[in-house]
Amino acid sequence: MRLLILGTAAGGGVPQWNCACAGCAAARNAPSLRRRHASIAVEAGRGRWYVVNATPDIGEQIEECTALHPGSPRGSGGRGGSSPHSETRATPLAGVILTDAELDHTLGIPRLREASGLEIVATGTVRAALSEGLRLDRVLAPYSGLSWTVLPQDQPTALDGGALEVQGIRVSGKRPRYAVDLDLPGDDAWVVALRIRDRRDGKVVVYAPALADWPDDLDRALHDADCVFLDGTFWDDEEPRRSGFTERTSTLMGHLPITGPNGTADRLAALPAARRLYTHLNNTNPLVDPDHPGHRTLAAAGIEVAKDGALIEL
Repeated sequence: MRLLILGTAAGGGVPQWNCACAGCAAARNAPSLRRRHASIAVEAGRGRWYVVNATPDIGEQIEECTALHPGSPRGSGGRGGSSPHSETRATPLAGVILTDAELDHTLGIPRLREASGLEIVATGTVRAALSEGLRLDRVLAPYSGLSWTVLPQDQPTALDGGALEVQGIRVSGKRPRYAVDLDLPGDDAWVVALRIRDRRDGKVVVYAPALADWPDDLDRALHDADCVFLDGTFWDDEEPRRSGFTERTSTLMGHLPITGPNGTADRLAALPAARRLYTHLNNTNPLVDPDHPGHRTLAAAGIEVAKDGALIEL
């Protein structure tokens, strides 16, 4: 299994355009400290990749990863016709898998409108929000057809001819702000963690960039995983209030913090996975500073802070 880390930041990125916190100020002066919105790409077959969450940065994320560039024989994956046009527009992007319907995880979909067609894998709840709340189907119909694959929670579904299988695990019923008043059918699976298994080698990755709870189903999946990406939005529960941009705690915002009484660090350290990483860092999180002592604390427990542009081979 091969994974590309396309980004590691929470909504707004680092730096965020209207923020002058220490993390954003430092990133403006040092490009190496910049973080794009959290996303990974998972290889489905030779030169075929699924992107997890389509962020506002997706165009730049694709350009920064040569494996996702169009036009090469590997990138074409054997699909498309033999005309010069089809070879020029051949792309390694097989589709997009969504963990939720939040804007920072879906605004990249319209940026992919030049595709002849785009597969989106999502729960029924998320699809309904994007179709009824953001009207993506209607807006993109003149540009590109969206094909939807249901992301099941009771069993995995096969992708791209069976190379990968994916399953959603409900971790939160938190709705995006634009969908708060929408009357939608569904099972309240607004936010899920993803369990993705490579059928060729049996390797499993669990990707959970937003985590309001640690349910039993998630715990079982995490103990079966070879690689885990976990919600690292906030260092502690009081960080959002201390930073002054909200009166809510991390937990009330739908993100279990890394440290503290309800922190996830000890549980993450106890997992048997070969790679355990935090991602989805908010710009106020002290971990955006690579010299912060929290990095050493986590490293001593066998935990990494994910880095933009890294390749993981399991």
